[in-house]
Amino acid sequence: MEMTARLAHLDTKLDGRNCDGLVNHNGETTEIRVPLSHTGKRLSPIEGGNLYRLRDRKFLLEDKKRLCAWALGTALLGILLMVLHAELCPVVYQPGSIYAHSINGLISFSTGCLLILIIAFHYKDIRLFIIDHNQVDWRIAMTSNRVLGISLELIVCAIHPVAIYLRPDMGDRLGGKPEQNSSTPLCLSSSHKEVMLDVELLLSALMFLRLYLVHRAVLLHSKVLLSASYRSIGSLNNINFSFRFVLKVLMNKYPARTLLVFIMFFWLSAAWMLRLCERQKQVETGGMDTALWLIAITFLTVGYGDVSPHTSCGKLVCLFTGVMGVACTAMLVAVMTKKLALNKGEKHVHFFMMDIQISKRIRHAAADVLRECWLLHRTTQTKDNSGEHRHHQRCLLEAIRVFRHLRLKQRKLRDYASEMVDLSKMQMIMCDLSANWNSSYHELEQRIISMEQKLDELGRSFQSTSELLTQALHRRRLDHRYTVKNDFSKLYINR
Repeated sequence: MEMTARLAHLDTKLDGRNCDGLVNHNGETTEIRVPLSHTGKRLSPIEGGNLYRLRDRKFLLEDKKRLCAWALGTALLGILLMVLHAELCPVVYQPGSIYAHSINGLISFSTGCLLILIIAFHYKDIRLFIIDHNQVDWRIAMTSNRVLGISLELIVCAIHPVAIYLRPDMGDRLGGKPEQNSSTPLCLSSSHKEVMLDVELLLSALMFLRLYLVHRAVLLHSKVLLSASYRSIGSLNNINFSFRFVLKVLMNKYPARTLLVFIMFFWLSAAWMLRLCERQKQVETGGMDTALWLIAITFLTVGYGDVSPHTSCGKLVCLFTGVMGVACTAMLVAVMTKKLALNKGEKHVHFFMMDIQISKRIRHAAADVLRECWLLHRTTQTKDNSGEHRHHQRCLLEAIRVFRHLRLKQRKLRDYASEMVDLSKMQMIMCDLSANWNSSYHELEQRIISMEQKLDELGRSFQSTSELLTQALHRRRLDHRYTVKNDFSKLYINR
């Protein structure tokens, strides 16, 4: 890519080299081009063409989608193998057996494949950056944030249980049989220390961090990012197509489905992690059913207190579950509020019918006020029964209070009815009226212009008509003079 700049009064050299453009002696400015790529690199016409760039960009996006899908599948395969290994050992096979080594080898192999896929994905991303910025040097794309992000991804994806490689079973080393110890949470022998068990437990739980690839896969495979109309309109409105925008679109289109999938997956993952943490203590929360119950009541912020975690790892899992439960409850409340809210048509019908009902009640209340006034006036005129007089006074005050209350209720209802939806509708009506007035004004202006043109034509016609009449009268006057002159000549000759 080349940056162009216009400089005034420049007549120097940079680093002993002439610039591409300089200022002439006449004071005219010339264009100076500064290439961002390496000076020794020459681009062929095929590489610099816009059509070829768009084609390469499309292929790179498809490769990124494919690599992201493969990376997510590999990450899920590693997590499933880790869960399978933790559940089967030492129940089905013992630590240090060929099955344990085989599954651990598969986990390590999937981890290596995942790291290769992550590196290939970022390689395609850097190539896409180079194409977007017109073949710049690839080292420009390697910013500190990008390098830090790639390093963190590689560290997160490289985490997997490695204790079996660090310290083999002492029983296998001595030729003895491994002990069947069901109290260990993972496939480790009794010779491993408690610190090694905690490290292995932590590495197994941290493998779930690989699920960050889900948001990347959702972003790259979403119809929002693949649709050209979405991208065009979004670029015009300065919209950044990130995972947050895609998640908002999904929550607006499929709120119940999205929340249900997330909540169920989170419950199962948190329950298994809690079971993995609690199996070490051989407590009741080490069972899957009890762990599911504890995660559910913690997620729903109920907390009956019948069961509780005993290990520090289990307490951290329950704490994180409670935080996520509060967040999901807030989202669920927002979704339900949006679903239960009246739309514009329903709101207008509801407010209109309530206004009619309140208007009827106001008329009845006004009639009650008039009736009590008449009854009070009649009892005042008779002056016979003071008790009846006080009764009608109380009834009149009550009727006035009801009337005022209904009027206040009607005013509040009309204030509630005047919402932004109605204001926007009123604005649209005013815009239509303004457009109609403008069209009527332009039509009237055109009519006035046409009338002026017709008046000009009439004026020219009158002028031509007056000229013709003048010529005709002048000719007739000449003819009359000629006849009179002939008559006088004839009379003169006769005399």
